[in-house]
Amino acid sequence: MRCRSEAARTRPAGPSGREHPVIWSVVVTAFVLVLPVELPDKTLFATLALATRLKPLPVFVGVGTAFALQSLLAVTAGSLIGLLPRYVVTGIVAVLFLVGAVVLWRSARNGPEEEDVETPPHPPFWRAAAVSFGVLFAAEWGDFSQLATAGLAARYDAPVSVFVGSLAALLVVSGLAVFLGKKLADRLPIALIHRVAAVLFLAFAVIAIIETFRTVLA
Repeated sequence: MRCRSEAARTRPAGPSGREHPVIWSVVVTAFVLVLPVELPDKTLFATLALATRLKPLPVFVGVGTAFALQSLLAVTAGSLIGLLPRYVVTGIVAVLFLVGAVVLWRSARNGPEEEDVETPPHPPFWRAAAVSFGVLFAAEWGDFSQLATAGLAARYDAPVSVFVGSLAALLVVSGLAVFLGKKLADRLPIALIHRVAAVLFLAFAVIAIIETFRTVLA
């Protein structure tokens, strides 16, 4: 109870997620952070691979369901971290985003992560959706979008808003992959998107580091 109350008192100033279930500034923040991370990601290419072998609608349903569950898990993990003392929370968030920034910047030198997905021939709707769900649920573990979602949920006392923004970004990416297909992947400036995402992650890491020092020295 002491950790819980301390964390609640030292969250960033602003409207509480308990008073306002959806805080649009947090929704936009989560959307803007997750979208560039997910565009050149392996899950995008896994979705592309599924969409070339299966019908678009069941792929979108299965992928969207997997993203929703993974976002919920990430928000839950971040919210649990947020119950710790404030300086611990900001320290963890800083490390998460700093590691993400370094890995994203280095990955800008590499090409896209192609995914080889095996699918049954001409499956019914439910089976195609289940296959898509399984592939994306497995691919999303430890993903940058999960890291970003957990970090934002730890930083803000607005889990619903973080979930909505993160899931919206993931659904936009999966929708583009399913309905635009390979043409989208061929036109994406992968290296540039990776670098933009790395800069965003670094900015959040710097903010979290500053907050950590302020909390410790206060």
